[in-house]
Amino acid sequence: MSLELSRSTWLVTSLSPNSDKMSKHTIAAGDAPITCLAGTPAWRAEQLVGGSLNVVVIQEAGLDGFWVHRLLESNDIESHVVDSASIAMSRRRRRAKTDGIDGETLLRTLLAWKRGEPRVCEMVVPPTPEQEDHRRLSRERANLLRERIQHVNRIKGLLAGQGITGYDPLHKDWRTRLDGLMTGDGRRCLVD
Repeated sequence: MSLELSRSTWLVTSLSPNSDKMSKHTIAAGDAPITCLAGTPAWRAEQLVGGSLNVVVIQEAGLDGFWVHRLLESNDIESHVVDSASIAMSRRRRRAKTDGIDGETLLRTLLAWKRGEPRVCEMVVPPTPEQEDHRRLSRERANLLRERIQHVNRIKGLLAGQGITGYDPLHKDWRTRLDGLMTGDGRRCLVD
C-alpha cells in the first residue's frame, strides 16, 4: 500500500496479491490509518485468504511528520518513509501531478525497492519523537530570527524614508540615539 497524504484527504493505493490492478481508496485526512485501512482491498484479501498477509506501507516524508509511520509500526505493519526527491522521474517530458499518479508511483517504487533494485529511491530513517521536538526548536528559533530581521529592516526603511541613515535599532542605547536623530530636512526626531 501507499499513502498519499494531503491536508483534506488521504489516498490509499493498494495492490492485492495475485492482482495486476491497483485499487484506490480515499479517507479523511487525520484519521488513524489502522482503522481507515481496514476497508481497503488488502485487508479484504486477507479475509478471503483466511490467513494473514504481509502488509507493507510506503509514504513520502512530508508535513505530517512521522506519527503515521510510528503508528503503523506499533501495530506490526511494515512501514517505509521515502524521500520524494529520490524517486526516479523522466526528465524528458513534463508529467501530470495528481495524488492518484503519485500513489501509483509510490507503490511501484516500493515494489522495486522490495525486489532489491539498487538506487530506485532513498528511504528516510524516521526520527524519534524527541529528535522531532529538537528540530522544532531549531525551526522556531530560525523563524524568530527571520521575524527580527524583518522588523529591523522595516524600521530602517521607515527612517530612510525620512532621510535618516546609519541607525542601528539593535544597538543597546537605541532609544537615546533615536532621540538625537535629525531628519533629512532638518527636523528633530520625536519619540513617544
